[in-house]
Amino acid sequence: MACNNFSQKNDGKKRPQSEMPGRPDVSTVSHIVLTLLVLAGSLLLCGAATYEPSSLAPPAPPREFRGVWVATVANIDWPSKEGLSTAQQKAELISILDRAVRLKLNAVIFQVRPACDAIYDSAVEPWSEYLTGAMGHAPSPYYDPLKFAIIEAHKRGIELHAWFNPYRARHISAKSAISPSHISRTHPQLVRNYGKYLWLDPGEPAVQEHTFNVVMDVVQRYDIDGVHFDDYFYPYQEKDAAGRELEFPDEPSWKQFGSKGRLNRDDWRRENVNLLVQRVYRAIKLAKPWVRFGISPFGIWRPGSPPQIKGFDAYARLYADSRKWLARGWVDYFVPQLYWPIESPEQSFPVLLRWWAEQNVKERNLWPGLDTTKVGENRGPEEIAAQIHLARRQTGVSGEVLYSMKSLMSNTSLDTTLERQVYSHPALVPTCPWLSTARPQKPNLTLRLKARKSDG
Repeated sequence: MACNNFSQKNDGKKRPQSEMPGRPDVSTVSHIVLTLLVLAGSLLLCGAATYEPSSLAPPAPPREFRGVWVATVANIDWPSKEGLSTAQQKAELISILDRAVRLKLNAVIFQVRPACDAIYDSAVEPWSEYLTGAMGHAPSPYYDPLKFAIIEAHKRGIELHAWFNPYRARHISAKSAISPSHISRTHPQLVRNYGKYLWLDPGEPAVQEHTFNVVMDVVQRYDIDGVHFDDYFYPYQEKDAAGRELEFPDEPSWKQFGSKGRLNRDDWRRENVNLLVQRVYRAIKLAKPWVRFGISPFGIWRPGSPPQIKGFDAYARLYADSRKWLARGWVDYFVPQLYWPIESPEQSFPVLLRWWAEQNVKERNLWPGLDTTKVGENRGPEEIAAQIHLARRQTGVSGEVLYSMKSLMSNTSLDTTLERQVYSHPALVPTCPWLSTARPQKPNLTLRLKARKSDG
């Protein structure tokens, strides 16, 4: 049927469509459009006048380091026992990370070198026996636990710090035959038998070089967020069968490298440790400035510092001048192991924490280490919550680290207390203002077109 401009009404007469009911003419439409444009312009003008620049700043996101140690030596935290399958090891590690998320923790300090062995694929040291039950044997089916832990932690918004023992060469819990690639076999002159342990001699320059290379190998190859040393430097004193303390057997290195110098033997030992700490810190900053270096020393520097404090002298017995490392700024974060209760007068948690804060003249991140393993033995979970509240009130303190993950996986009352009383909301890790904040340069993209050869 052909189209036309007329329509048929019921009375049979044809009329123009402009006369049809409900259809406005052109002038009416133009008027409506003009009215809408005027109204829209008025609204825009009103909006521009309403939204003005504000001097109010949004609140800063909460920042608090909430870390936990995951120890692999003697299968303390992970894996739960040696010889588990790859699938079982992965499942346990994922369970640990998921628990950390639930508790709103934001960092895991993962032990990767328990005793001159490796919880990762290393060309420098053998696979740890705590993975498979046999030193030098890789997990089967193969996987790299450190790489896996980093990926899974980062998926969950958790930092992963690699924890190294710089000098311990064999732990008393070891059962496996020693691998031919272990340093006690490849360089036995660098290793000392000390009580029930094997220990690298910090006085040997080759030992310092070896430990340094192990750490920097991990820094270069893995996307870790931090490098961590604990409290083991020169060993805690061992005793003989008669109960007498054994002297650390470093006479050969002392005679060759120390006795002719200006330092006495004790100061020389401390300087050996100082040099490694300083060198590792500086090398990390040259390689990857964003990777932080931290140490968790014994919580008492020396008895009498401050005056009411009594106990073990790590300065004189472990040759660890931890106050110097903090004061010199050779760390990005510092975690004194304050494993004592609040009310213990001779090792008072708040007194020691305040003293460490006063030593922190470079204003590095200061996070006390708290002992959660004692909860249920002679302490209630409220002790840990109270210590965290005290830390939050102490000027210069911005977090804490819990020892260890095993207690958080098995102690329901502790987890409940943490969730309800101290970790009800998530937090970001603290910043490191002394590190470079320069943005990377804008990348340059070069496109090269390769001429296609003619088929003819």
